[in-house]
Amino acid sequence: MQREYRLKRRNDFRRVFQAGQSFANRQFVVIAYGRSSSGPPRIGISVSKRVGNAVVRNRYKRLVKEITRHWISCLKPGTDYVIIARNSVVEMNYKQVKSSLFHVFHKGKFFVSKPSL
Repeated sequence: MQREYRLKRRNDFRRVFQAGQSFANRQFVVIAYGRSSSGPPRIGISVSKRVGNAVVRNRYKRLVKEITRHWISCLKPGTDYVIIARNSVVEMNYKQVKSSLFHVFHKGKFFVSKPSL
């Protein structure tokens, strides 16, 4: 994922957590916050230590980054998203993770146009 699409700063994460709107399913929680400034959508990813060791957590971060990289042009501009992976994500493969994330993003009406599955 390119630098302009990443949510990195602690203050940005805090703002999304405090003022954002959340949507969830059994595997993911997605919190969205519309910034006052326009610009590209930015995405931050969080995986709890309860999910597994560092190798497992980083694997799911990479999966989510790859999926959202393909969807970035379909997301609402000027919005920050934080994606939180839950414990049940461990048993899932790439296709299932993609389907589950699509479900949450669709539920939250975050897409401007429909992404390819």
